Amino acid sequence: MIRIFALLFALILPVLPLTAQTYPDYGELYVNDYANLLTNGQASDIRDQLTELRNDTGIEFTVVTIGLMSDYGYVGAIEPFATGLFNDWGVGNAARNDGVMMLVSRYDREMRIEVGSGYGNARNAPMKRIIDKVMIPYFKQDDYGKGIEKGVAAVIHDLTGAWPGEDTFMQKARGTTSRFISALDYLLYPIGAGLAGLGYWLYRRAKRYRARRCPVDGSKMQMLAEHWDDQHLKPGQLREEQLESVDYDVWECPQCQHRTVEAYEAWFNKYGACRSCKYRTLEGETTILESATTSSTGRKRIAYTCLNCDDSYAVIKVIPKVSRSSSGSSSGGSSFGGGSSSGGGASGSW
Repeated sequence: MIRIFALLFALILPVLPLTAQTYPDYGELYVNDYANLLTNGQASDIRDQLTELRNDTGIEFTVVTIGLMSDYGYVGAIEPFATGLFNDWGVGNAARNDGVMMLVSRYDREMRIEVGSGYGNARNAPMKRIIDKVMIPYFKQDDYGKGIEKGVAAVIHDLTGAWPGEDTFMQKARGTTSRFISALDYLLYPIGAGLAGLGYWLYRRAKRYRARRCPVDGSKMQMLAEHWDDQHLKPGQLREEQLESVDYDVWECPQCQHRTVEAYEAWFNKYGACRSCKYRTLEGETTILESATTSSTGRKRIAYTCLNCDDSYAVIKVIPKVSRSSSGSSSGGSSFGGGSSSGGGASGSW
């Protein structure tokens, strides 16, 4: 009997978690080098670049290095750990969800660039290229500091179109224009924003209604009228159109009847993508459970409901401490902005 109990204990013990999973706390907003992969100079340079990025664009970008994920009670792929850490810290602006986290797990030999849910999937491929082409070659040579430096610069370039510290004629022109606009902010900024928005709207409209050729026989396709194209949409797509979160065009070849359905997401809408049906028919209602103060974080509950498939669930999120610095400053404060990620980004190993 003793042998039987001993055998059962030996079989069960390996699958029991030794410690509860936790996440590292952050000591600052920009560089938390717990694995000591950066020199003081490298950490300082990266910190300056990320501070400038936040001041100029409002984007919160943080770099984190750890020894092992198992140090925090986690065993598995890096993606769930990175998403959990991102959301635990609340990286990025809570309304835009535009934060970025670069996580390097030194002895797991894995890394990930996690992005906020506001990017959707648009940054997945660029982040993957940066990891594979820019960072991993240095990591394979154990030059982690250089790889992280180059990776941070490449991500900033992808997000903004300019390299950190790049002093070009166009940047000088933008700086002069920015100062001039600041002096006449209440007059020129709305006009400039309106003209930029109009220009982009005209560009999108021209691209949307350009002539199409049938991929089957090369004939010129025709766009169906609204009341006709609804006959060729799925129920979820019709629901999106009813909610005005997505508009669909249906193009048809008059010769072979081949049809192409194209989606155009609305610029301003409150609906997100449902985790179950994937349509942009998910709405959320936020309830403050505990308000944040200058000395403690708060909690909020977001109840999500899909208006297409009726899936519903709720999540609890941490509200960062209220900063004692001016709330209107994009660079002030010692807490992240309460952003979240839905798992977007890319991973790599070496």
